[in-house]
Amino acid sequence: MSKIDPELKKKLLQETQTPFKGLRRVLWIAFSGSAFLGLLIMISKFASGSELQQNNFLIQLGACIVFPTLLFFDRNKD
Repeated sequence: MSKIDPELKKKLLQETQTPFKGLRRVLWIAFSGSAFLGLLIMISKFASGSELQQNNFLIQLGACIVFPTLLFFDRNKD
């Protein structure tokens, strides 16, 4: 019989099914924060009268949508 604690066994099995989940979540949070900060800076420059490049704005906006979405889908389903 196994001498491993059932809670530890459950946690280890979950880790083998979704490796590096904690690291991925930290990265999604960091990337999301960076994207929102970049968008905020870009909007503030546009508000001060600078010219806004549409390609860069769309990239920032896309990042602000993609990274939080990835964070949402990476959550625990329990």
